[in-house]
Amino acid sequence: MFSGMIFIFAPLVVGYLISISKKSTLNTINTTTSNLIYVILALMGLSLAGLDNLGQNIQLILKTTAVFFVVLSLANLATLPLVDKLLPIETDTNNAKLPLSSMAMESAKLILVVGGGLLVGLALPFDLSWVDTASEWILFLLLFFIGIQLRNSGLTLRQILLNKHGMVIALLVIISSMLGGVISALILDINVYQGLAMASGFGWYSLAGILMGDAFGPVYGGASFMIELLRELIALILIPLFIRTKPCTSIGYAGATAMDFTLPVIQTTGGVRCVPIAIVSGFILSLLVPVLMLFFVSLAG
Repeated sequence: MFSGMIFIFAPLVVGYLISISKKSTLNTINTTTSNLIYVILALMGLSLAGLDNLGQNIQLILKTTAVFFVVLSLANLATLPLVDKLLPIETDTNNAKLPLSSMAMESAKLILVVGGGLLVGLALPFDLSWVDTASEWILFLLLFFIGIQLRNSGLTLRQILLNKHGMVIALLVIISSMLGGVISALILDINVYQGLAMASGFGWYSLAGILMGDAFGPVYGGASFMIELLRELIALILIPLFIRTKPCTSIGYAGATAMDFTLPVIQTTGGVRCVPIAIVSGFILSLLVPVLMLFFVSLAG
């Protein structure tokens, strides 16, 4: 069990040890990582097509998604305002508009990829027994590239440790999410460690869906993907509305996406003071997604 966790976690560690200074190489790695995510999500769709009693399983996916999303959101939003109250920060007051619809479309593409894989698997009568093995090997390669990205993100350990707001936000997101994971597991009557693993996605929908699908099957992989994708979509709506009055809450709810996908929204609507906080909290949460997920998966097994 523990050896299995080490085996799947090893590519991330190896990748994190690699420092790359050439920008063109990093761009190639970023592009390759994005393409691998599309490939593995399409394979997730194929896995769903191979399930017995697909209709019942889709109902289970929707039920699991709804419970985890509501409970985790309430847990996060109940605790994050404490940071705004105890450690307030000032934001820029200039009002800025962002094409949120076009950003939401980027997330919609990933849903379409999973749906496309599902439709292909249902429409074409071919053997799907190879899908799980292919997904596993692509996952190893994906984790390797993600490790390289994290190492070369530009943040030093000193910068992380010195940013009090970012660390406190990340800590509260983790604690409240773990509580939400336990409550969700009790509601759904599943293993508590499985609930904790499902709660450790922090908005990183592609990796969360892949890791949970590999650990617990395509039903929980699909649910995890949808839980974290919903978090990002809601964050895109909440950030422009609340970042001036509740900046830390807005940044925290964005989770791991605060350092990448939702960062332009945070920067444009909250100002430059919010950027380091968002990057550090997002970096910490991104780094811990595979660590915590694989740890709880090993305990759940």
